[in-house]
Amino acid sequence: MDSLTLICTAALLAAGGLYWFVCFFGSAEVKGKRAVQLTGGSIDKENVQDNYKQYWSFFRSPKEIETADKVPVFVDTFYNLVTDIYEWGWGQSFHFSPSLPGKSNREATRIHEEMAVDLLGVKPGARILDAGCGVGGPMRAIAAHSKANVVGITINEYQVKRARMHNKKAGLDSLCEVVCGNFLQMPFADNSFDGVYSIEATCHAPNLEEVYQEIYRVLKPGSLYISYEWVTTELYKAEDLEHVEIIHGIERGDALPGLRTYKDIAQVAKKVGFEVVKEKDLAKPPSHPWWTRLKMGRMAYWRNHILVTILAFLGIAPKGTVDVHEMLFVTADYLAQGGEKGIFSPMHMILCRKPAAE
Repeated sequence: MDSLTLICTAALLAAGGLYWFVCFFGSAEVKGKRAVQLTGGSIDKENVQDNYKQYWSFFRSPKEIETADKVPVFVDTFYNLVTDIYEWGWGQSFHFSPSLPGKSNREATRIHEEMAVDLLGVKPGARILDAGCGVGGPMRAIAAHSKANVVGITINEYQVKRARMHNKKAGLDSLCEVVCGNFLQMPFADNSFDGVYSIEATCHAPNLEEVYQEIYRVLKPGSLYISYEWVTTELYKAEDLEHVEIIHGIERGDALPGLRTYKDIAQVAKKVGFEVVKEKDLAKPPSHPWWTRLKMGRMAYWRNHILVTILAFLGIAPKGTVDVHEMLFVTADYLAQGGEKGIFSPMHMILCRKPAAE
């Protein structure tokens, strides 16, 4: 074989290998999109890296992210940066679920979502709200399972577009509606929903009382609200520097104004007028660890990081995507540590009822 033929053969094999790596081996989970389609959401491609720096600037002035008017920009920037990477590497449901023996991560996620609407006890045709819907993975599972009409709200315009596209593709756009807005000031009438749920979403609110009060307002009297909350547990020790670093790492990597303690959740719900029907940390035994998905995916994270680096070098992925992916990789480690030590839970469940009108 002459040298030219050898070079051409090697080039073809390399190109074929890269194509396979990108399009078929590029995701840890079922893809929401392919690696070659990674973007910065609503951010122009050339501005992704600047927006990543803007995101981190909030942590240089931590008091700013405690101010309600600053948080929407903070969270919106985060989800512009991470939405495509989440969909590509994780799936369309941006949350955790307990590991279930004999079930895939995707099946466990669906069961976790269906449990939420089952606890609401709504009937087919009911109108329910998904407060913080992301790209609508839970919305579609819940609509298909319950036959309820689900209205989702997310602050990020890019997620609205993605959710609507997924809804139509799944044939569920007749049951699923998506609105762009802030769940602290929702564009819905008082007493207009038969049920409300939020899945690992209200952790982004600077003040839990404000979002619970708004949910209370739009919920019909006698109806139920369920939330899966991110909290620090009774094992968290504020004087333990390792604990503090883990929790701060989770906050920095997930756009959180500040994690709440598990004690706060029911107190806030009662303060705004809810009756607490049930409260349980779904991450506790006998539930199987939720964080094993992160540890099992470590090889996939490294594989994906190499791929993102290649795509950014070639100019296919925006400059700054590598930084965002690395941030999420580091955050995954903090999340796993929080789960292993038992100091953090992403699924502290609270079920509340708005008292019936007298």
